[in-house]
Amino acid sequence: MASSTFAERTTPGALTDTEGNISDQSTATGIPSPSRASSEKASPIAAAPATAAPDAEKQPSTGPPPGGPWGAGPPPPNGGFSAWLQVASVFFIFFNTWGLLNTFGIFQTYYESPDSIFQPPGSVSSSNISWIGSIQSFMVLLGGLISGPLYDRGYLKQLICLGAFGVVFGHMMLSLAKEYYQALLAQGFVVGLGAGMMFTPGVAVLQSYFSTKIGLATGLAAAGSSFGGVVYPIVFYRLIDRIGYGWSVRVIGFIALGTLAVPVVFLKQRSKPGRVRAFVDMTAFSDGPYMLFTFGAFVGFIGLYTMLFYLSFFGLDTGATDPAMAFYIVPILNAASMFGRTLPNWLSDRVGPFNILIPGALVCGGLTLGMIGVKGLGAIIAIAILFGFFSGVFIALPTVCYIVLTKDKSRLGSRIGMGYAFLGLATLIGGPGGGAILQQTGSGGGHNWTGMWTFGGVMLLASGVLFAVLRGWRFGVRLMMKA
Repeated sequence: MASSTFAERTTPGALTDTEGNISDQSTATGIPSPSRASSEKASPIAAAPATAAPDAEKQPSTGPPPGGPWGAGPPPPNGGFSAWLQVASVFFIFFNTWGLLNTFGIFQTYYESPDSIFQPPGSVSSSNISWIGSIQSFMVLLGGLISGPLYDRGYLKQLICLGAFGVVFGHMMLSLAKEYYQALLAQGFVVGLGAGMMFTPGVAVLQSYFSTKIGLATGLAAAGSSFGGVVYPIVFYRLIDRIGYGWSVRVIGFIALGTLAVPVVFLKQRSKPGRVRAFVDMTAFSDGPYMLFTFGAFVGFIGLYTMLFYLSFFGLDTGATDPAMAFYIVPILNAASMFGRTLPNWLSDRVGPFNILIPGALVCGGLTLGMIGVKGLGAIIAIAILFGFFSGVFIALPTVCYIVLTKDKSRLGSRIGMGYAFLGLATLIGGPGGGAILQQTGSGGGHNWTGMWTFGGVMLLASGVLFAVLRGWRFGVRLMMKA
């Protein structure tokens, strides 16, 4: 979004913040600006006749050239081949970022099995194994702290190429791992940071192509994470007995290479702010709604990861499922979440993202607490389907919420990156924290599943309450209103 002084900018509807940055909220959000008409009438600059500046032809051109790649450009098209091609590109970014994160439950189950690369069996604890997935998730979200501001500076293509290399190279190195620290470095740090270079720019780029349909576009793109969470576990499980661990992981790397070619080639940044922002937007810390939403999502992510990491292992450990079926619990959950990341987002364009996020968090909390009484395979599958559907809001809607809460869209990349970096800390608590509780002796001398499910469920319920408080503060307490 181009920046200029107010005296130089005469385009109707352009607003300025205290730093002199141009922000046209009507083009950024699709909502007409109420100050547009009044600013045209009240501004002496806008009312001045053309003869008031006889040397105007000598002055530099005001504003960006029409359609310029670095200017504000026209309003988001909200459709068309180019816009939907961006959605397809971001779909494959989700496929290889959150799709891989959603796959870690299958690795957790494998790493704890007698056939694990970590020998002898049981030499690495559940909590330590979960650190691999937690660090991978943390790096994906922490990467936004770097990639968000770099996206604002126009380095989208470089970030996507660097991230794609990290994901593919990390899997090739993981295929050679024999020790715990090797898997931690390759799968946790290299794959995680590579995915982090792509995720925040991928979700941020859509807001320049969509305004009134941003929820639908983000939901369709986020479905890629569910699709990846179905494909990758099945590929891993079906191949590991045939070609071994090493080549199974290499196949995953080759799938990532092929699918990431789509965003590398086609993802395009439509515009970038003219003013270079700091990597950390300090104004965010005084933005109450932004901070409350980030904290609420942080609490929710803690609970979310207890279910994502341990649901598959729960069936195997308690004897509710056989080893073969335990590996299919993760794909079942992710298949259900494909609908949970499209339908609620489509509905959010009509009723508002917070009206979808609040019940989603509360239902996820109730389902997690319900795991305390689960005994058989049928109940596990039922909860996997329901949790997969409702948990989709935690992946697909935070970006939409950040777009709604960020008035100055030139700060969007930095704010999304900062928010997700903070959420990354939750992954370091949810997985290992749940694992630490699990290792405590439970009833009957086994794992403490009751304590772990209680921990995750309470966190998710608290998240729903915090979102409800934010909705009342930011939008009011009336139920029948878009928020």
